[in-house]
Amino acid sequence: MKLAEALALRADASRRAEQLRSRITGSARYQEGEEPAEDAEALLAEAGAVLDELESLIRRINRTNSATPVGSGTLTDALARRDVLRLRHSVVTSAAEAAAGDGQRGFRQLRSELKMIPALPVAELRGQADDLARQLREVDTLIQRTNWEADLLD
Repeated sequence: MKLAEALALRADASRRAEQLRSRITGSARYQEGEEPAEDAEALLAEAGAVLDELESLIRRINRTNSATPVGSGTLTDALARRDVLRLRHSVVTSAAEAAAGDGQRGFRQLRSELKMIPALPVAELRGQADDLARQLREVDTLIQRTNWEADLLD
């Protein structure tokens, strides 16, 4: 099985566990004289099996990520790089938008009103954001390619 397939299975198992949690919660109590909508014990047992499968997948994915070489590091290193690039892009983009006054009143009605002046170089920040977005796309493409090429470890 390829790593990308295991990632899809992990996402499915996570969704399934959340759905089961919701169904268990809805069936855990019922009114006297009525029947519960579903058998909460059976749902709990099913959730246990799904969570066991999820744990196994997570362990195998993590093992594969830490052992798969990508560039000068591992896939785990590339994932960390991508996460930080996303955060960095978000910070720089927010700073540029705030300095540009996006979403704020940008005009004066009277000459006596105070003029708002950007404290940061908007154009430079937008250039940095564009560069970070490019780096993020490159790292993400590398990760996706590796996910489809790497075999999942046991």
